[in-house]
Amino acid sequence: MKSNEEIVREAYRLAEGDILDSDGFRALFTEDGTFNDIPNAMTFRGDQIPQALTGLAAVFPDIHRELLGVHAIGDVVVVELRIQGTHRGGFPTPVGEIPPTGNRIDVPTADFWFLNEGRIERFDCYNSANVLLAQIGVTPDFTAAIKAAV
Repeated sequence: MKSNEEIVREAYRLAEGDILDSDGFRALFTEDGTFNDIPNAMTFRGDQIPQALTGLAAVFPDIHRELLGVHAIGDVVVVELRIQGTHRGGFPTPVGEIPPTGNRIDVPTADFWFLNEGRIERFDCYNSANVLLAQIGVTPDFTAAIKAAV
């Protein structure tokens, strides 16, 4: 049986833009496993999990994850990484799509993987969404935020 670290490294390999095997990625999870995109308050359960990969790859088709540190502690694997890619697809938002800019992203991220008997039960991704947005040219509208609060 593969180690928990090997399973997590395989998940990253399958999520690479030049491979993108979302079904293979899904197969690493338990039947009712979850993928939590923490900054965006999105949870993908079971057979929804491939949508998380294909959605991000549609925006950043050359997506790559540079693993900086991988730490396996029992059934938990913690990974420090950088999500990299080029903004080549529309970026969905609640008010419409941000058109492709061609900008490169290099987003600091921390991932937490929780495994049980060789399968992923829960994956929590903490990416720096504010850094990603700034890198594709989205800046906060502080004036509108202040007006809305008054």
